[in-house]
Amino acid sequence: MPSVCMYFEVHQPVRLNKFSVFRIGSNKDDTNYFNMELNRKIFEKVARKCYLPTNNLLIDLIKKFNGKFKVSFSLTGTFVEYCENFAPEVIDSFKELFATGSVDFIEETYFHSLSGLYDDLDEFEDQIKMHRKLMKRLFNYKPTVFRNTEAIYDNRVAKKVADMGYKGIITEGTEKILGWRSPNFMYKPVNCDLKVLLRNYTLSDDVGFRFSARQWVSYPLTADKYATWMSNCQGDLINLFMDYETFGEHHWTETGIFDFLSHFPGEVFKHNHLDFVTVSEAIQRYETVGEIDVPWAISWADADRDVSTWLGNDMQIACFNELKNIGRKLRNDGNEELLQVWRKLQTSDHLYYVSTKGLEDGDVHAYFSHYDGPYEGFINYMNILQDFKQKI
Repeated sequence: MPSVCMYFEVHQPVRLNKFSVFRIGSNKDDTNYFNMELNRKIFEKVARKCYLPTNNLLIDLIKKFNGKFKVSFSLTGTFVEYCENFAPEVIDSFKELFATGSVDFIEETYFHSLSGLYDDLDEFEDQIKMHRKLMKRLFNYKPTVFRNTEAIYDNRVAKKVADMGYKGIITEGTEKILGWRSPNFMYKPVNCDLKVLLRNYTLSDDVGFRFSARQWVSYPLTADKYATWMSNCQGDLINLFMDYETFGEHHWTETGIFDFLSHFPGEVFKHNHLDFVTVSEAIQRYETVGEIDVPWAISWADADRDVSTWLGNDMQIACFNELKNIGRKLRNDGNEELLQVWRKLQTSDHLYYVSTKGLEDGDVHAYFSHYDGPYEGFINYMNILQDFKQKI
């Protein structure tokens, strides 16, 4: 009897101001790198289109099905800060969801950063602890499952997460690590005691990316069709992990995405062998069936499903190296104010905008970016890093 495990990433980055090369070193006391007016406008728009209506719909569905419909969320620290500053009703609606008993929260790095790729994992661990405090403060809850930024995963990350006491971790169910095996089972790392939930990327992307694609052979995707596909799946778990902005933002109301979601649980329950679980219920219910060995980092991003999304060209690598070098100085100095600025500069989106990938991957990068191309993104980000380095 396979269980459907739905998990949503809820994240908003801290976008940067335009920063000219001529401003580098011009004001030693100014660290106003972040375009909060743009950030506020985008956040408030997405809150109206996605967060509030989708949360309200999920609350209604959980009540309609007497708590048997279940979902899990990962809320980044930057997203929560926007909520508290601009729309506290969004956090209130997540608290209402959690109070149903059918919603689970997942741990991650507070700043949705690439710190899991640093040479040492001290900063990675610190950001996880920051997120843990956030979940305790907001929901009086301690997550047992961890999801690294964009599901970045390797053996080293798995070992650190296990050592910190987590019972499960989420990553991509790519053939690079599975070969012939199915993502619809639970696995364990080769080097630690931890359960790994693997995203079924085909079924997840059918909603996340292909729902509005009229040229797709399976268009239109209806709830009954989607549930039937799941009823034919073999295995223990069908892990559907996607961006929360899928609902109302990436796919607008006019596409029928909310109608799809409103009918989806009922169509699943028509198949007696299917049910829903949260991520923590999944790791309690199911045992591992084998090991995965991941010596190099994978992720759920782009067709390559690796970290080339953020480190795929020389510009990205140069920025990443500057970011690491700045961190070494700051963590030794202990200046908390500057440390917080550095952490906001670590958010993975800054390097995402510098990607020069083409085809469908490039289209997705361009959709999310507020720059006129990756080269403008690189110049702006590097100018800020150089200015920040001088201040330190």
